[in-house]
Amino acid sequence: MPDIIEGPPDADAPRRPLTRRLAWFVVLALAGMAATGVVAYSLRALLGLE
Repeated sequence: MPDIIEGPPDADAPRRPLTRRLAWFVVLALAGMAATGVVAYSLRALLGLE
């Protein structure tokens, strides 16, 4: 059975391109902001605030 959690990559393993790493960062940051907004507006709606 394969390991569920992998260790860190080897030191000689090739790194992914910077644009791909930055794209993942941007996508995750936007998803986090969207999730925060959804929670905030949901709480406002539940509390009856405008």
